[in-house]
Amino acid sequence: MGDDGDEQLTAEQRRLRDLRVSDAEREHVVELLKNATGKGLLDLNEFTERADIAYASRTRGELNRVLVDLPGLSHPTAAPTAGATDSAVTEAAAPHDPDDHLALRAQGSNLVRKGQWVVPGSLSVRNRYAETRLEFNEAEFRSPVVNVKLDVKWGAVTIIVPEDASVDLNGLDDIKWTKVEDRTHGGAGRPRFVLTGKLVGSTLTLRHPRKSWFSF
Repeated sequence: MGDDGDEQLTAEQRRLRDLRVSDAEREHVVELLKNATGKGLLDLNEFTERADIAYASRTRGELNRVLVDLPGLSHPTAAPTAGATDSAVTEAAAPHDPDDHLALRAQGSNLVRKGQWVVPGSLSVRNRYAETRLEFNEAEFRSPVVNVKLDVKWGAVTIIVPEDASVDLNGLDDIKWTKVEDRTHGGAGRPRFVLTGKLVGSTLTLRHPRKSWFSF
């Protein structure tokens, strides 16, 4: 679990690796180590040693070291390796897509959409160790129904919908170690936001715009 490839990392990859981790991220990694122990990948002494390292970790690179040799448990975004993307946040639109789809991706940095922007009928949000904030209160909608597919790990997503909008969370079928807070209480108006997908070790907050004390 060394750093032999450190000299091959870009400046951005080093920045992502050196970002600080939270208590929730440490706890999540310890749970992964427990699962690995239950599968026979680690013995009790190895689990104890790695759990101690996880709890003492300050950065994503340090935290990822206890997972990197476990099949399927390494997190590339926690310790970027050579060949990883140089961009912390990328946004890609497909204006010629017949399905009218917009893909948003955030990795290690904030992604915000707000103000007057055009919202297609379908959105996908891929979030890794990042914060994504989507404000729809001033947006222009192409469809009365907006399908939002989430793929979020160790991140936070905040969605602000218009006062008369409605929200459907029944399609969120894979939620682990995640807090979902819906302050919109569903509603029955338009546009209607239908959320599907998965969240792991994350938070999802849905609410209406905050009212200004100076509004008339």
